[in-house]
Amino acid sequence: MKKREKILLDHSSQYLNQLCSVISGRSVGSEGNRQSTEYFESILSSFGWRTERQEFDAIDWQQNGATLKAGNLDFKAFVSPYSSGFSGSGELAIVSNIAELKNGRFQDKILLLHSDIAKEQLMPKNFVFYNPEEHKRIIAALEQSKAAAIICATGRNPSLAGGVYPFPLIEDGDFDIPSVYMTEEEGKRLLSCVGGRVILHSASTRIPGKGCNIIGRIGKEGSNRVVITAHIDAKKGTPGAIDNGTGVAVLLILAELLTDYSGNRLIEIVALNGEDYYAVSGQMKYITENRDGFKDVLLNINIDGAGYKNSKSAFSFFDLSLTIHQTISALIGENTNIVEGVPWLQGDHSIFLQYGRPAIAVSSEWFINNIDSQTITHTEKDNLNIVDYEKVVEIAVVLDKFVRLL
Repeated sequence: MKKREKILLDHSSQYLNQLCSVISGRSVGSEGNRQSTEYFESILSSFGWRTERQEFDAIDWQQNGATLKAGNLDFKAFVSPYSSGFSGSGELAIVSNIAELKNGRFQDKILLLHSDIAKEQLMPKNFVFYNPEEHKRIIAALEQSKAAAIICATGRNPSLAGGVYPFPLIEDGDFDIPSVYMTEEEGKRLLSCVGGRVILHSASTRIPGKGCNIIGRIGKEGSNRVVITAHIDAKKGTPGAIDNGTGVAVLLILAELLTDYSGNRLIEIVALNGEDYYAVSGQMKYITENRDGFKDVLLNINIDGAGYKNSKSAFSFFDLSLTIHQTISALIGENTNIVEGVPWLQGDHSIFLQYGRPAIAVSSEWFINNIDSQTITHTEKDNLNIVDYEKVVEIAVVLDKFVRLL
């Protein structure tokens, strides 16, 4: 191994150890999240990049578990992320579809959602990027129901909720009816208690806080920008190694490689803060600050889910010009560990696509091919044991060559 590659490999390990082990959690609004963005900014600055912070309000969330009883039966339930707390009792009512929800009377009752209505995670009520009409109707009907609290019996939904089982049906700091969730099996047990009285205690607190994006720039101001992004936040309860510590590590290694960049482009490296947060506040802040500037973006490169040890790296292309497509294809063709990936939209490159800008999404081939069935992201399994540090460095080296060729 060459000396430079050994140095970069050591740096990759240092960055990921800091982000995923030393810092305890990177959920938006938390102290760990603030430490992560400060760390990222300090490394960028040490390489001579011009840095900027984009600050925004955020909510941290703390919980201390939930208990659920019906008669002599105890049920295992989990506090829904960002939910308000609840302590009380009420008649148990059940709903399996939106028609039953709209037509029933549920004021002051504790409502169990199961079957079809609980099949996939509901988008937060104010989420702007992807929000199906069915989800909006369900949220509106729940709010109109004036239920005292909600219990959600769910299965798996990797494409929207990651690999967790059960998944939280409701993850929304703007939704004010308290909620908990449980497995489908527990939900089936609870169905037999319909009409009876249940007692629910859910210890949950919303904590006002702050967050920020960190932007680094190098190169010629006023020229068309190459914007290279990775989200720095992670779900609570996960080290967030692949999702998305490795993406942040790629940005930092690339920043080191580009320290001497003197080309005719403005290179912008952005640690976006909110991809795994219900309000995507960092992304919304970036859009607000750049609403009139997307036309100056030559290309977005977004890294998310990269560096998985049991997979080749994958570069997926979106609306590239022929010249850019040929350039990046030639580079990945020189590396047997990198392939062209299938298109996927569950990442921050979708922001740039919505504004008509071309993009390259960098991930792991296995992840994008199994996005609807994987059980790793958003769980404790997403730790440093599944990372291939050499793949992280390889991606950064290829992107360094590519940016210089632009």
